[in-house]
Amino acid sequence: MKMFKQEQDISKNKFYSCCIVGGGPAGMMLGYIMAKYGVEVVVLEKHEDFFRDFRGDTIHPSTMNILDELGDLDDFLKIPNDKMTAFTMTFGNKQIALADFKKLHIKTPFIAFTPQWNFLNFLAEKAKKLPNFNLLMNTEATDILQENGKVVGVKALTKNGEALINSNLVVGADGRHSIIRNRTNLNVHNLGSPLDVLWFRLNKPDTTYKKAFANSSKGKFLILIDRTEYWQCGFITIKGNYENLKSKGVVNFQHEITSILPKLKDVVKQLTDFEQIKNLSVTVDRLEKWYTEGLICIGDSAHAMSQIGGVGINLAIQDAVAAANVLVPLFKNGNIPTTNDLEKIQKRRMFPTKVTQGVQVLIQNKSLKPFLTDKNKDDVPSFLKLLKWFPPLRILPARFIGLGVRTEKIEL
Repeated sequence: MKMFKQEQDISKNKFYSCCIVGGGPAGMMLGYIMAKYGVEVVVLEKHEDFFRDFRGDTIHPSTMNILDELGDLDDFLKIPNDKMTAFTMTFGNKQIALADFKKLHIKTPFIAFTPQWNFLNFLAEKAKKLPNFNLLMNTEATDILQENGKVVGVKALTKNGEALINSNLVVGADGRHSIIRNRTNLNVHNLGSPLDVLWFRLNKPDTTYKKAFANSSKGKFLILIDRTEYWQCGFITIKGNYENLKSKGVVNFQHEITSILPKLKDVVKQLTDFEQIKNLSVTVDRLEKWYTEGLICIGDSAHAMSQIGGVGINLAIQDAVAAANVLVPLFKNGNIPTTNDLEKIQKRRMFPTKVTQGVQVLIQNKSLKPFLTDKNKDDVPSFLKLLKWFPPLRILPARFIGLGVRTEKIEL
């Protein structure tokens, strides 16, 4: 695994046009685009590398469109990935196709599954060749710097101690537990979620062994993300049920899995302790206002998404493109973004955020929660039967999952 280590000594104060906090998909994509089009930018990543398990693995057509515009699509597709042209689910012994991406008639009519660290390393490799791009690993933003009520930079903790990083604009892209968001006192609207996801990995019997992406049976739901040699597994359950499952022991949890997919009865024996299982509490929220003078939040920092549809990473990247379209011309003309400029970014991205979260909340509250609380329920939901009876309708979820509500293009 390639590690990106800071090459600069920032023990003294440093100044950049734009300081992006968080080296996730939104932060790395924004930093790359801004640097590619001539703006000096620094991205702060608190970890020493991008290797973090249980992160989103889906690169959707909307993101690959952006990579194509940047001239990087062919190189990206050289990274090992598993292409999914149709999204299918099993309900007991019944399988149904929910989305057919081939119907989109686009250059990349599929979802590419690759570990997120591969994608972030790819962006970092491309961006570090640009003279305006700076990536500082092991650099954790701990607070914002303010002068007369305006954000003018961040305070960061590095391996050499504390550093002050000054900039004309700070972009909070440090995820759903954003330090930057917490320091701004911006109001958060919590939409709530009744779900948790228990993440774990299972080595495959052999690399050719395939199973459906989403599987369910009698009030239980299991996601299998194929990483060639192993599955990244997500067991969806009612919020707060983790401790109950843990108290019953790992053998009982093995039975929970095999009740969904009996063929995994030998594979699940790899789970010997609940330390192998990570509980992710699903959160759906958004900032009412994404910005203040000198600062804006994007991606999960502005709107935490449910895991439904795997659209969070791609919505974050669309935020980054929309932000770059507004910010790059300003910086290149020697202007500092005003709150009116930052408001344009939020207005552009708030509509797709609200619609996407609205659909996710509807699915989790009206479909998944009732399914997970009824242990005798094993039938295909009525609204999904329509997709089986009328295949042309599958273009609708394919459009929603693959391209999103509002697809951005680089306009620079």
